[in-house]
Amino acid sequence: MRQPDEVTTFAHWAPAFLGDAQLENVRTEYEVLQLLRRCTGHFGFSHFLLTRLPDGDRRRFSERLVISNWPAELVRGYDELGLYHTSRLVAEVAQTKRPVIGDRALLAPKEPGPANEAAVAIADRHGLAVSLAFLLHATAGEPFAMVFSGKEPLRRPDDLPQLYFAAVQLFACLEQTFVRHPVVKDRLSGREIECLRWAAAGKSSDEIAIILGISAYTVSSYFKSAAKKLGAVNRMQAIASAMRMKLI
Repeated sequence: MRQPDEVTTFAHWAPAFLGDAQLENVRTEYEVLQLLRRCTGHFGFSHFLLTRLPDGDRRRFSERLVISNWPAELVRGYDELGLYHTSRLVAEVAQTKRPVIGDRALLAPKEPGPANEAAVAIADRHGLAVSLAFLLHATAGEPFAMVFSGKEPLRRPDDLPQLYFAAVQLFACLEQTFVRHPVVKDRLSGREIECLRWAAAGKSSDEIAIILGISAYTVSSYFKSAAKKLGAVNRMQAIASAMRMKLI
């Protein structure tokens, strides 16, 4: 992603329920994560995610995921299905600038079959009965999908434009964080980068420990320290941040 131009996000542009957040002062991915949690709950949803759309060989869900509150089990389970690039979400969001509303099959392929059923089963298990997705573009034009999911649809007619406005504002805040940590690469150790790189390749902590000749406990400590330096709250977000900054 090209570094975005310096654009100020003014607090008085924020939705009422985020009005005290002072969006122009947001500096870290963690702060954006907390605001997205507040936004998600305000509109009655339970889950959110921001993901890049598939691009060439970069089609794996875990590789394209930027930020979310999905539990690790959900991210891992959906990633293992390998269905993201063929999902209705990708197909429909990429073709319209209008909001995309879907049911538990939004993350599944359009074609019926075992793959479709597996994706629907994961959505059912985690309460993703209804999803609302928006197409957003970074400063350089790269397409992203922001998705809010839960058990119930939006409750009020004016919720849709308010949620879209909030999504655009928070995406702008997140994009600004991409250029506010240019020294992270210098702070990450070689071992931390190695652990992140192997994790991005799909290796477990035990496998990474064997590859690097260290204990699984030490691998875990490297992940924790790398996540802290990257301003991430878990391993998946640390990997996404490192990839976005071209560290791995």
